[in-house]
Amino acid sequence: MIKTVIFDIGNVLTGFHWREFFKGFGYPEEIYERLCSATVESGVWHELDRGALSEEELMDRFIENDPGIEKEIRESLKNIHGMLVRYDYAIPWITELKEKHYRVLVLSNFSRRAGKECADALDFLPLVDGGILSYQEKLIKPDPAIYRLLLDRYHLEAEECVFLDDTEENVAAAVKLGFHGIHFKSYEQAVEELRELGVE
Repeated sequence: MIKTVIFDIGNVLTGFHWREFFKGFGYPEEIYERLCSATVESGVWHELDRGALSEEELMDRFIENDPGIEKEIRESLKNIHGMLVRYDYAIPWITELKEKHYRVLVLSNFSRRAGKECADALDFLPLVDGGILSYQEKLIKPDPAIYRLLLDRYHLEAEECVFLDDTEENVAAAVKLGFHGIHFKSYEQAVEELRELGVE
C-alpha cells in the first residue's frame, strides 16, 4: 500500500522554463544557442545542482565552455528569477494528497540559487512533509545514495512510496531500489497512474 508520494520539482510541480528565460534577453539566435550549450545543456549545470562548487567556480566553468560569450553568460545568469514557474495544480494536488493522509515529500536536483532567486515558484514547499534538495546533500539523482538517504531520513519503506519524476533515468533508479515509479509527462497522466496504484 502506498503511504508516501514523492515529487521531483522541476517540470513536475514547476516549469523549468530556461529556454524562454534565455530568449527573454533578446540575443541573436546564434548567441542564444551558444548560451544554451554553454550553460543548461552542459554537464556543468549538474554541478550547480550538486552544490559542491562556489558560484564563482561555476561561472568560470560556464565561461570556459564558450569564452566568446562571457558577457552574455554573466548577464543572463546574474539572477535567474523567472526560470522556474509554479504550475497551478501544484498546491491543490499536494493539499488533496495530504487531506487523504498521504505523506508528501520532494526529491529534486536543485540548486541553492534557484531556491533563493525563484522562491516565489516554490511557495508549495511549506505544505510538504520534507524531502531532499540535491545541493543540500552534495548528491544528485540518479545516484542511488540520494534515494537511500531519503528512505533513511524519513524512515520509509521503498515499496510504500511512489516517486514521480519527468526524467526516465531518475524514475528507473528509484524503481531499482524498490520504489513505485511514475515517469511524469502531464498532471492528468500522473493522476491516472497514481489511481492505478491505489492513490486516489
